[in-house]
Amino acid sequence: MIHPAHRQSIALEPAQILSHAAGPDQQYILTLHTPRCAEKALPGSFVHLTVSDSVPMRRPLSIMRTHAEEGWIELLYKVVGKGTEELSRRKPGEYLSVLGPIGQPFILHESRPAPLLIGGGVGIPPMIFIADSIQKQHRQHKPVVLLGSESPFPLETRVSEKALTGIPDHVNHGLTLIEKMGFVSRLASLQSFEGCLQGYVTELAEFWLNSLDEAALNQVEIFSCGPHPMLEAVARLAEKYHLPCQVSLEEYMACAVGGCAGCVVEVKTDEGPAMKRVCVDGPVFEASQVF
Repeated sequence: MIHPAHRQSIALEPAQILSHAAGPDQQYILTLHTPRCAEKALPGSFVHLTVSDSVPMRRPLSIMRTHAEEGWIELLYKVVGKGTEELSRRKPGEYLSVLGPIGQPFILHESRPAPLLIGGGVGIPPMIFIADSIQKQHRQHKPVVLLGSESPFPLETRVSEKALTGIPDHVNHGLTLIEKMGFVSRLASLQSFEGCLQGYVTELAEFWLNSLDEAALNQVEIFSCGPHPMLEAVARLAEKYHLPCQVSLEEYMACAVGGCAGCVVEVKTDEGPAMKRVCVDGPVFEASQVF
């Protein structure tokens, strides 16, 4: 059963498309006017939206940024099938039906003021949401944002103005949006993109973690979203360095509100293994519970 407090936070809204910008490799940034969703969304939340009248099934998309006062949310997605292809054809001024915000969010702890945010591919948006939330709330946290992509990065990159210990000098590009927030960012890819580590984003994370002493490591908590193999590697990294780690899982889902149980995963609990729904029990879980 969905927790009553969580149920009350989900709104069904007709959302007007404010902008729909195409990026490289069929990646799109979609901005929707959804006042109720924008007011309630937290880092890790997602929406379930219609893509067109011809496609009956909704699609789940992670929220990348929100503006509660102006009532908009921003989504980043990549065309991977018929549904997202239909979505890519929608124009500013049109309306989509949006259900959200859905899901349990990431939780920042004051005792760990150095969050390490690791995002891969379509797992990048929740990491941007965390950083944006920290910046807007003027929290004490100073995140390090490490992102990986095998497609050209959908957001502008630039040479970082901020040093990051342990990272090779030639790995000097970060996401402009993150840098403008005042936080440090670095990028990784296997595609030889300029200023990026030629490797996995978890290798980038290990360079930085190896440079920290015990006192500094005790300030770190990992937050991550991305493909399943990447999350497994992140979980191993967290275990190696004895760090708490929260991961956001990506699963196919039909209803997205806990009714169909089509997105269940096995989770370790104090009472033993249990089946949890990614949509409403997650998508955020402790890494040690699922890997």
